[in-house]
Amino acid sequence: MRTPRWMLSLTGLTAAFAIGAATASAHVVVIADNPTPPAAGGFEQYTMRVPCEKNNPTVKIVLKVPKGVSFVSYEPVPGWKVTENQVNGQTLVTWQATGGGIQPGQFEQFPFLATNPRQPGVIAWDAFQYYRDGSIVAWTGATGSATPHSTTQIVAAGTASEPPANAVQTAPGEESTSSANSFGLGWTTADTMVLASSVVSLLLAVISLVFSLRRDLNRS
Repeated sequence: MRTPRWMLSLTGLTAAFAIGAATASAHVVVIADNPTPPAAGGFEQYTMRVPCEKNNPTVKIVLKVPKGVSFVSYEPVPGWKVTENQVNGQTLVTWQATGGGIQPGQFEQFPFLATNPRQPGVIAWDAFQYYRDGSIVAWTGATGSATPHSTTQIVAAGTASEPPANAVQTAPGEESTSSANSFGLGWTTADTMVLASSVVSLLLAVISLVFSLRRDLNRS
């Protein structure tokens, strides 16, 4: 029995929507909680947000603290044990699940306190996400890579509370640019572009579905 064209179009429509949604949400980000741009040498509260993007739970996250940043303390999160160590002069902070970890379709937030570097500039937060099946996602890439790291723009001490155009904290996939490109908790221009592309693909798939259905009905 030949499969009607409209059923094939419906299958493609579902796949396009699922792929687009998954791509837009798969980020590990470190965000400064204070709405004022992080200042050089300042005391800062950050939050690392970790979504589970696979069918296996996330059971460990290792955060490489940028050079010049001093990790001070962390906020306890139920179900997680935190350890800190030094590797080649750089601080590594590990969150290890003591229970089920981050389940598929969920995310967890890990607040911590740190002192910003003394010099302004962009700092990168490399992170390593461990899954129960043994796989590891290294969020260490640059802009445009499949797994980019999160970045934060550090401004000069004494900068006005109104953030300058080039002093925007960015999520993975977005380095600091000359325009504001961070929306909410980790939602960036890159996410918006992916979502827009998914919407366009969805509309094209709907149009194809309608025409295929009409052709099949006319042949009946």
